Amino acid sequence: MELIIRPMTPQERMYSYSQSSQIESQTGCIGHLRADLGSADDCFFSSWTGHRDDLKTQDFKDEFDEVINALRFDEQYGSFLKNRRSLSKFCYSYPESSFGNDREFGFRADTPSYTFMLRLNPNKGEYNLYCYCFKRDWLDRHLAHAAKGIRFITPDYKEKFRIDDGDSIRIIRDNGTTADYVCRYIDEYHVEVGGAHGNLYHICEFAEKIKMAGSTVIPIRTSLPERCFSILQSTGEVIAIERGKQGYFVTDNECAPDTARKAADLLNSTLGVTKAQEAAMSAGSMFGWDTPAADPKNYDNEGKAIKPKNRDHGDAR
Repeated sequence: MELIIRPMTPQERMYSYSQSSQIESQTGCIGHLRADLGSADDCFFSSWTGHRDDLKTQDFKDEFDEVINALRFDEQYGSFLKNRRSLSKFCYSYPESSFGNDREFGFRADTPSYTFMLRLNPNKGEYNLYCYCFKRDWLDRHLAHAAKGIRFITPDYKEKFRIDDGDSIRIIRDNGTTADYVCRYIDEYHVEVGGAHGNLYHICEFAEKIKMAGSTVIPIRTSLPERCFSILQSTGEVIAIERGKQGYFVTDNECAPDTARKAADLLNSTLGVTKAQEAAMSAGSMFGWDTPAADPKNYDNEGKAIKPKNRDHGDAR
C-alpha cells in the first residue's frame, strides 16, 4: 500500500475536527476514529463514529485497518501509534505540526483513494488520536476552492472583501454592540456563519440581512495580529493599533522623533509583527477594515503596497 504522511497545513487543520453536515458532504467525510493509547504497545482503545456508507464496504474497511496498523507497528511510518511514548517522540520531532499550543499536533496521511487527518495529543488522560477519514479527491477539490476565500458582498452584488476559510467577521450593530463569528467556506455562493453549529447563507441573502438590520460587517483576519505598534506621522509618537478597532492610542513609550521608528520596530519584533502586517493594521485603523489596504496580502516584505491585479469577480448570483 502506498501511504504518504506529512504535517498538516494550517488550512488542513480545520478538517481534523467535526464539521457541519454541509462541509462533510462537500469533502466526502466518511467518519472518524477516536482512540486512547497507553504506556504499553497493546493499549489501543478506540471507537468509531460514521457518517457514510463507505465503512460498510470491504475495500475501505480493509484499507482503513491497514493504515492504522501501519501507523502502529510499521517503522517505515514511524510506529507513532504504538504507545504514548512513541506518539510524544514523533509529535515533538515535527514542531511545524503543532497547532500552536504544543498540546495538539496534526498530520495528513494519504492513500490513492482516501485521506486521513490525524489530530494527535500525546498527553495522558486525554484522547490521543482523532482520525478523520475523507475521500481524497473530494477533500482536495474542496480545499482548492476554499483557498480562494469567502466572499462578502453588497446586496447589489459588489464584492466588499474576502476572508480566508476559518477566519471571522465582526458584525457591528446600529446600537454599537458587536459580535464575532467564525466563517467557513461552503462554495462560491454560500457561507457558514458561526462555525459548525451556525447558519448557512447564500452570500447575497447574508448581505441583505445585514442591510435590513442596519448593521455593518468587517473582517477579523487571523493574518493580522491582535495589536501592533506604529508611528504617528504628524508628531512622531509611538502609537498602538488594535485589530478591528478604528483609530489608535498613544503609548507611554517616550522617545525622540528620530528613535521612535526604532522603538516601534522593536516592539513589533517582540510580538512577531511583520512590516506588511503593520502597514495593513495602520490602513485598517484609518480607512476601514473592509478595505483592500487592510489585508497584509497586499504588501511586500518591506510593507510597501503591491499593485493589485485585475480580477474578474464573477456573478455572485
